[in-house]
Amino acid sequence: MAENTDLPTLYWDNGSLYLLDQRYLPHRTDYRRCESYKEVADAIKEMSVRGAPAIGISAAYGIAVAAREALAKGFNSVQLLSYLEEASSRLLQSRPTAVNLFWALQQMDTWLVEHGDENPEQIAEGLEFEAKRIHAEDVENNRRIGLYGADLIPDKASILTHCNAGALATGGYGTALGVIRAAAKQRKDIHVFVDETRPLLQGTRITAYELLHDNISSTLITDNCAGSVMAQGKVDLVVVGADRIAANGDTVNKIGTYTLAVLASYHNIPFYVAAPLSTVDPAIADGFDITIEERSQNEVTHVNDILIAPDGTVAFNPAFDVTPAGLVTALITEKGVVLRPDREKLLKLFQD
Repeated sequence: MAENTDLPTLYWDNGSLYLLDQRYLPHRTDYRRCESYKEVADAIKEMSVRGAPAIGISAAYGIAVAAREALAKGFNSVQLLSYLEEASSRLLQSRPTAVNLFWALQQMDTWLVEHGDENPEQIAEGLEFEAKRIHAEDVENNRRIGLYGADLIPDKASILTHCNAGALATGGYGTALGVIRAAAKQRKDIHVFVDETRPLLQGTRITAYELLHDNISSTLITDNCAGSVMAQGKVDLVVVGADRIAANGDTVNKIGTYTLAVLASYHNIPFYVAAPLSTVDPAIADGFDITIEERSQNEVTHVNDILIAPDGTVAFNPAFDVTPAGLVTALITEKGVVLRPDREKLLKLFQD
């Protein structure tokens, strides 16, 4: 769970965006160079970069890449703005569920509205600065989430987490794993159960990798083992990230999160969601109004391009599910902990 200095999720260098290609972790650490906004959009769609905050940051840099492309083409200001609108539209279509993508592109658009009368060079420089600001702000927000969340973790706690909400899913540090990391930094004696997270195994490949990197005690389990370890009293709390949170507190996260929330409720285990406010979407009334991305059947029927099901098997592969707010013990944000989140409490966060 690195600070993202020795193995950054993404970085900007000389007009290009470099993304750690997470499809190949933990066995390869290749960086995918994006020199066009289309390459950034493809990298997001193909899950070279994943995790709602990291997707948003990548999209912001995608606009900065597009501005550099426009400069290289010799576009004037009017042509550049048109090109950036085209880039934003393409990036918006890359993943439909994670709200951070829309939030980050809106931040870039807001900057453009205020500075669109500048010359192309100034616009390109300003968009690069704005993308870097969004990136740095995400890291700082994650640190605050970690500190607030660590207060909820007792010493000698056993924690269950799902998918990957660590440094490699964000600009750095992590949300759910940021909470775990902060607790470890406070020298709390903790152990983490890591769900494998079928079908793309983000827990197996990435979360386990981050925890080993930080020397945090952990055990990898299959997804269908979670209820058993809870029943045996081996889990004290669950902490997960989020891809979008509705105005009423309903949470959309990696498929399987809802199952864990129901199991945690049955076993009287606290269920925490750690996410920045950029993941909260006040425009969405509840979780069932959120578009759930459905991905290729091949992700279920194949592993590393090897067919593991009978040829011709039909599979259902939603990438996310909805956890009702009533199952969430608390939402951990950069502004503090919200117990039993609801519409009124979330609205207050944006007003403070």
